[in-house]
Amino acid sequence: MKVPIYQVDAFAGKPFQGNPAAVCLLDKWLDDEILLCIARENNLSETAFFVEKGGIYQLRWFSPKTEIDLCGHATMAAAFVIFQQLNPRKDKLEFETKSGNLKVWKEGGYFAMSFPSRPPVPCERDENIINGLGSEPSAVYSARDYVVVYDSPETVENLDPDFSLLTKGNWSGIIATAEGTDVDFVSRYFAPSEGIPEDPVTGSACCTLAPFWSERLGKNNLRSKQVSSRTGKLFCEDLGDRINIMGKAILYLEGEIQLEVES
Repeated sequence: MKVPIYQVDAFAGKPFQGNPAAVCLLDKWLDDEILLCIARENNLSETAFFVEKGGIYQLRWFSPKTEIDLCGHATMAAAFVIFQQLNPRKDKLEFETKSGNLKVWKEGGYFAMSFPSRPPVPCERDENIINGLGSEPSAVYSARDYVVVYDSPETVENLDPDFSLLTKGNWSGIIATAEGTDVDFVSRYFAPSEGIPEDPVTGSACCTLAPFWSERLGKNNLRSKQVSSRTGKLFCEDLGDRINIMGKAILYLEGEIQLEVES
């Protein structure tokens, strides 16, 4: 059995930036264990798998360790493959996922995605995470992920996490963020418990960061930079119960996976 595979750098305008995601095209769903093995073999933060049914694409995401409930960069990568490689006449599509239906469309030279809003709320300190990040925050919040707010973008950029402590925390995803200078806010994202020590650019984090910074800064349209070593730029729009996330993407490679699957 041959499975087409693409690798796309999402939230990037040129190779070796943004967040690389693998995208696999399936005629039908394979066993979850096979999907997980493929994701583990790819060894990227996420591998996206999709199956088309009646014009709607069923989409799932796997890290090297587990299935993920929502992933921004791998959604953009899957949309890129459909728009640029499979059906260039399309300018919008819909994915059916575990987090509901996600719409993606072309907007100028960008790809835009509509995601659910997940505003954070104040929460108790998780000392393992605070100590693991190694710098005292100004505040902590939580939504799906644990959000650690700092006073300067330089603090976020210079964090040198102790992952052995982060994995002892009670949260699988950890966002470090601060107000920016040349952008509205900066961030980094860590998920060592999910097999992802640091995710280069995390679209789903905007589901929490966009409503948070929108309220703080008093604006709905936000420019963001994830200050990982690869870096990536995102544009967010807070629409209340939905968040629009926009960025660029570029193809890195395409090929085939050779599988031996029992019928």
